[in-house]
Amino acid sequence: MSRLADTKAKTDTHKGAARLSRLPTLTGLRFPAALLVFLYHAALPIPALRLLEEQDAVTGFYKLAGQAGGLGVSFFFVLSGFVLTWSARADDSPKAFIRRRFVKIYPNYVIAWVLAMVLFAAAYTPDWMALTNLLMLQVWVPEFNLNFSVDPPSWSLGAEAFFYAAFPLVLHFCRRIRPGRLKYWIGGVIAGIFATPLLAYALLPQAPGIPGGEKSSVVQYWFTYVLPPVRMLDFVLGVLVALAVMNGRWRNIGMVWSGLLLVVTYILTAYVPYLYGQRAVCIIPIVFMIAAGAVADTKDRFTIFRNPVMVWLGDISFAFYLLHFIVLAYCRKLLGSTSFSVPATVGLLAASLAVTVLLSWAMYALVERPITRRWSRPRRAQATAT
Repeated sequence: MSRLADTKAKTDTHKGAARLSRLPTLTGLRFPAALLVFLYHAALPIPALRLLEEQDAVTGFYKLAGQAGGLGVSFFFVLSGFVLTWSARADDSPKAFIRRRFVKIYPNYVIAWVLAMVLFAAAYTPDWMALTNLLMLQVWVPEFNLNFSVDPPSWSLGAEAFFYAAFPLVLHFCRRIRPGRLKYWIGGVIAGIFATPLLAYALLPQAPGIPGGEKSSVVQYWFTYVLPPVRMLDFVLGVLVALAVMNGRWRNIGMVWSGLLLVVTYILTAYVPYLYGQRAVCIIPIVFMIAAGAVADTKDRFTIFRNPVMVWLGDISFAFYLLHFIVLAYCRKLLGSTSFSVPATVGLLAASLAVTVLLSWAMYALVERPITRRWSRPRRAQATAT
């Protein structure tokens, strides 16, 4: 009986910490993840983005950053499930949850859509494709140009919309798992993530290939990397890991070891089949990193990601994620067909990064934060709270 009481007390302590902590380390980690996606798009060897003149430099840059986008997106999907579970309210309703997600996500999404259409995308985007993108439905068919239409990074928000719609039900069922069995579920979901590219390569057509020469067909890439029900595995993994940490059932290896493991697995992505690198190889260190950050915050331990600058960058990271491709593409458009040396390209990318940060700050301060504060709850609930 005493052991049962101790276990319950330990669980309650973790749950209490989860409710009280804002998890600043995880907020600070959002910007490095968004920066990885920025570097991936900056490295793409396509005319709409390429700045470098020398082909060897182009090849080297893409070889270095070619899997950074996949790493960043996987990090965000797992983080989303983790943070939503960590902050879930016991008395919350699905309607209230969806409302909060909608007012936080969609206004920024629409502004980025308009900017992309006005600045460059309208010239080559059919009306039906633009409308499908605006409605966040671009991820549901294996059509590469549709999946990455208008503002290409926005495809992941189409997947996130599906995650948010399913989250109340997912959390309900995951909470029914006994804490001692969470590790088996976590292992099973990780196995499912690794099985995804295996099934795609084994069962799906190998042609036509995706643009860029990577060894994957359009349908294989869509199934492995884009399709929301498949990417839900990443999100559910975040939910399960959050529950494990909150219930004291997580073996923490710390942020340093998690970071080192992440570096090693990222290097490994260059030596495995393309879709494994995009989706699976880095998933375990991503989980360890997110859990380690949460544990550090609940124990009030120092991390380099919880300082005010990193937290501020994390706060604007959603806007940064939506705007960075627009800045990169419009910069390339303004510069015409001129190519540049490596030092000049570094300078241009640094300038693009700075512009994106400033625009993201403006979007966060003028759109995301005030709309979220004003519309996250119905007026009646706000009046009652006041």
